[in-house]
Amino acid sequence: MMRSGNRDMRRMLDRMGLDMKDLSSVEEVIIRTDTKEIFLKKPQVVEMKGKDSTIFQIVASEIEESNRSVPSFKDEDVILVMQQANVSKEKAINALTDTKGDMAQAILNLTI
Repeated sequence: MMRSGNRDMRRMLDRMGLDMKDLSSVEEVIIRTDTKEIFLKKPQVVEMKGKDSTIFQIVASEIEESNRSVPSFKDEDVILVMQQANVSKEKAINALTDTKGDMAQAILNLTI
């Protein structure tokens, strides 16, 4: 009975235009949100490819979570670093992150 169900599932996926493949060599999957990271250890991952998209089905029995420390800077600080060092917003934020918010050091690092 299980084989028939599996065969029917394969036929249905073929009709939908999905190609299903088991990814057996996956060691870990990491999901990052703005506030935490989720680590899925030794997951079973199935990749289903369609014409326009890919779907990943992940099943894991061992899950670890950790909070992310997301640095936040005032917009005025980022703008000041951007203007003084003549760099993009992304580079200014990265410099502020590297210097732990020290604006003077961030500007120096970007201009030297």
